[in-house]
Amino acid sequence: MSDHLEKNDPLAPLREFTAARIAIGRVGNSIPLKQSMEFNLAHAHARDAVYSTLDLDGLTEKIKIFDLPILHLHSQASTRHKYLKRPDLGRLLSEDSHNQLHDSIVCPDICIIIADGLSAAAVNENTFGLLKILIPMLSTAKLTIAPLCLVEQGRVAIGDDIAGGLKAKLSIILIGERPGLSSADSMGAYLTFNPSPGLTDESRNCISNIRKGGLSYRNAANKIFYLVNEAIKRKLSGVALKDNAGLLT
Repeated sequence: MSDHLEKNDPLAPLREFTAARIAIGRVGNSIPLKQSMEFNLAHAHARDAVYSTLDLDGLTEKIKIFDLPILHLHSQASTRHKYLKRPDLGRLLSEDSHNQLHDSIVCPDICIIIADGLSAAAVNENTFGLLKILIPMLSTAKLTIAPLCLVEQGRVAIGDDIAGGLKAKLSIILIGERPGLSSADSMGAYLTFNPSPGLTDESRNCISNIRKGGLSYRNAANKIFYLVNEAIKRKLSGVALKDNAGLLT
């Protein structure tokens, strides 16, 4: 889009506030070449994110600072291809991983799971920044934390399988979200009280778009900490638990 057209487009100023593709202009029946190439590049980034892999060595080295045991686990989806074709297998732990949990039962307050999801790149980039704020908050509140669980080829529901196996009161799973065309690096956090296999989405609370260009680590940690305290106090999560932090009472 030329500078002249951009200045005369009433939607152009809105681009300052969003990464969404608005006011991109047109050339005949198509969009300008620059915007077309940017779209193709964003699509390539999204595809790369889906096929990215969890940096187990790098994440393990970083989270050692929390002085918590670390478990390396795997879903029943043995490959990325199977993970994408069979979502059900990504929700279940492999037999070897189940055996690891059996040897590690600690009955904690909180179980934190880190899973690749649909963008391991998002998890690699954002996990440590969030945890270095969140874990001290949980520890200060005298909440016990289970071994940190790194999960390959995992989906959201695998957190219930893991936290249930460790007999945790509450689970927090950090997972790569489905990459969009403006946010291939977005991580989500799902919180479940009394986690157990078979729970569905209405049992969980979600904090989405955790990334440097979205919800900041500090704000995400504050939201998660608020929901953790409310869930434990009220013994529930999901649709029955609202994020009322900061509202007048």
